[in-house]
Amino acid sequence: MNMATPQPDIMSEQLRQTTCPYCGVGCGVDISCNASKRAVTLDTVKGTPEHPANFGRLCVKGTNLLETNGLNGRLLHPTMAGKSVDWDTATDVIADKIASTIAQYGADAVAFYVSGQLLTEDYYIANKLMKGYIGSANIDTNSRLCMSSAVAAYKRAFGEDVVPCDYADLESTDLLVITGSNTAWAHPVLFQRIQRAKLKNPHMKVVVIDPRKTETCTIADLHLAIKPGSDVALFNGLLRFANKQERIDKASVGRFADGLDEALESASASTLSEVAKICDVDASSVKTFYEIFCEATRAITFYSMGVNQSSAGVDKAQAIINCHLATDLIAKEGCGPFSITGQPNAMGGREVGGLANMLAAHMDLENPEHINAVKTYWNAPVMPKGQGLKAVDLFNAIERGEVKFVWIMGTNPVVSMPNRGQVERALSKCDMVVVSDIVESNDTLKYAHIALPATGWSEKDGTVTNSERRISRQRGILPPPGCAKHDWQIMCDVAAKMGFAEAFNFTHPSQIFCEYAGLTGYQNNGQRQLDLSPLQNITQAQYDAMSPLQWPFTTSDELQGMQGLNSKRPFADKQFSTPNGKAKLIPVVFKAPQQQTSKLFPFVVNSGRARDQWHTMTRTGKAAKLLAHTPNASVHVSPHDAKTLGARNKDYVALHSAACVDAPVIYPVKIDEDMRKGEVFIPIHWSAQYGSHCKLGSLYASAVDPISGQPELKHAAVAIEPVRFTTYGKVFVASIVQNAQPSEFNFLDEVALQHACDYWTKTPIEGAVLTANTNLSGDASTVFNIASNKGRRAFTQDVLPLLPQNTVLLQFHHHTYSVCIALVDDKLCFAAFLGDEPEQEAALDANIGWSVPNAWVASLLNTSISLETQRKLLRTQVDEAFLNGDVVCSCFEVREKTISDAIEGGCSSVTELGKKLKCGTNCGSCKPALSQRINQHTLIGA
Repeated sequence: MNMATPQPDIMSEQLRQTTCPYCGVGCGVDISCNASKRAVTLDTVKGTPEHPANFGRLCVKGTNLLETNGLNGRLLHPTMAGKSVDWDTATDVIADKIASTIAQYGADAVAFYVSGQLLTEDYYIANKLMKGYIGSANIDTNSRLCMSSAVAAYKRAFGEDVVPCDYADLESTDLLVITGSNTAWAHPVLFQRIQRAKLKNPHMKVVVIDPRKTETCTIADLHLAIKPGSDVALFNGLLRFANKQERIDKASVGRFADGLDEALESASASTLSEVAKICDVDASSVKTFYEIFCEATRAITFYSMGVNQSSAGVDKAQAIINCHLATDLIAKEGCGPFSITGQPNAMGGREVGGLANMLAAHMDLENPEHINAVKTYWNAPVMPKGQGLKAVDLFNAIERGEVKFVWIMGTNPVVSMPNRGQVERALSKCDMVVVSDIVESNDTLKYAHIALPATGWSEKDGTVTNSERRISRQRGILPPPGCAKHDWQIMCDVAAKMGFAEAFNFTHPSQIFCEYAGLTGYQNNGQRQLDLSPLQNITQAQYDAMSPLQWPFTTSDELQGMQGLNSKRPFADKQFSTPNGKAKLIPVVFKAPQQQTSKLFPFVVNSGRARDQWHTMTRTGKAAKLLAHTPNASVHVSPHDAKTLGARNKDYVALHSAACVDAPVIYPVKIDEDMRKGEVFIPIHWSAQYGSHCKLGSLYASAVDPISGQPELKHAAVAIEPVRFTTYGKVFVASIVQNAQPSEFNFLDEVALQHACDYWTKTPIEGAVLTANTNLSGDASTVFNIASNKGRRAFTQDVLPLLPQNTVLLQFHHHTYSVCIALVDDKLCFAAFLGDEPEQEAALDANIGWSVPNAWVASLLNTSISLETQRKLLRTQVDEAFLNGDVVCSCFEVREKTISDAIEGGCSSVTELGKKLKCGTNCGSCKPALSQRINQHTLIGA
């Protein structure tokens, strides 16, 4: 008898293409893999050279995607009340709860709160289920916090939510106005494209409008450090100035737009002197900006959260659009108002109607014809009677008991929403909170009755739409881990158990995409720019192989499917999506932010992104390399205000606001010469997962734009005061697990350590990887910045009992500092450095006191250390190689002093620094910082 010979599981090298899961640029990603029939391993990541969004570029976050892709911390099984259950049990309970809630309280007692992290197919199913089968419009998204003001302004002006610009316009314009965006940090790949365009065209002008002088200003010909919230006054002034300079051809504008006279009347009081007064900048700089704009034949205004996240966000965006319509700098190459989105699929969510005030496919909830069209297309049993609850209103309604069931998908509202305390109260009162996520723990999951494991990047399979309306595939390369499912699958399972199986019997995301594409063309008749109907009959194979596509399309009657598609510029014929085909200028007037300063709360808090982090750090927080540039959040304070407060760098301050009077928000100070007096800046990413008092959202009241409902997250009024502790320090904990006898050695109990502190933050750090019996667990080691109201000896007495019994302890107590280290088999597993004063850079530079660089201790953790090294640790005698300052280039860990020495040694360009030190030669995210340091050196030497 012939036996089959077992065949080896042969691995083959493959290249898989997908899309980055971070910002709205939508970069293509090439992943080199080794694949067999049974397994796939992801080896390296590079930008896709042919992808029209990035042409091979990736920022530092994209470059390190594989560093964040491990399963540590992943939610792998459904849980109820913290205990694992099977999928049938979880979805049965969810379906029954939705049905019983509708029966008892009505459909509007049910709500979904979803995310720009979802793929378009996920979004479509969520919207269809909620609006067409549950019968409520109570589906909103964290995109409400991101770009809903831009959406409302586009819709008011053009009749449809259409971004009228492409990335190529950024490279072909004569004038780029960047307002409300630190593009160098928030959208680094686009910033690099802009940098290159400016090098190629020396006549190109860049104006940056931002209260802070950020790294984006390194390419600015003019920086206007306006008072936060004064944008409407500035752009109304531009409109008035353009009219006075006869830059506006009223007859020409009247042929494609209405409302010019009314808009000019609303701007009539915005004289140069008045604008300068409101914006708190000198009139000559304002005039220079106006003159540059009026002289430009091509101009782009590029704006983001600084415009949108405001109680006047819609009016701010409208004032920008008014200027472009009035000067006819729109719907042509290198021109237009360009809103850049912050999330990878916020645009896709807008397309499918994933907001409470939208229907689907750019149709309107207030339009009976649109309601009937969608109902017919979906064969829906019920449709909403009007708009649903927007994000802030939704959580208010939950707290009042009006919404009994909420399903949160792929977002962390306890951290990202304003008025954190109110959101926490709301979720704690809700009858049922369901959370779908990829992580097992975050600030929101704390309130979940049911937690559902969703797929993440490299597992999810579908499409995303970027900020220039370009649809790309995000491909599933790895199988879902554990019991994780795609979001659309989970919702389809629940829908089936509610009796809607026929309408949700999808087995592949291509089927969902085709249904959605068909809806965009259903009864469209050319009325809306969004029409993907040429794609409604593509095959699964065509979907799987789809290259990036940008709508709106021109189509060829001779070619079918994707072969006959080409992109066209929106509104190039000056026909807009309004009933009469004309755009609309809307009169707007300046309104001050709602959260005004006072004697009690004299400081303004601004917030935004850090360069190497993303949202609430559920992914990027896992990569120690991405925390090297900014290890923890600080409050950026002007030198004047720091002196008034009596605060030095790294001293702690407590912040209170009218919305946050009980538990203060506490951060270390970072003195920043680029801050305006009376204003502070705090990065958004760090949450209670990373620090005892990292609750930035607590400071913001529930102030929103009256039209868009977008919260005012760039302007809170706060009080700031120094806060003192008795002991300060750093505690380093190695991530070690004992293979041989796991019961003999356990991790130090992080929760117990945190409880021993009155203040703490934690940061993953890169350390040595062990290969003997004691080795790295897969998690990075951790450094805790701590403060305590107990003395140093009392604090150590609380902490040392938390260590395993088989550790060897060594202690040294100086009159100003204490050091304690713990060894297992001569390997360093724990180190605490404590002092009576906060960490100071001068002490670190002088190599005195308790302050030590994280990188030095990280290099020793999990390694066998000599007696000499033990003595150095106890005396805080840092190796010279680690006294080079903070990381500037995360890719190659190039530090401040190394760069400064190279500049002083003759490197006078970013290119020369790259050749000498390699900094800036990989992802390029640090190039603005390198330029900034070269410029600073030039100014000092002048």
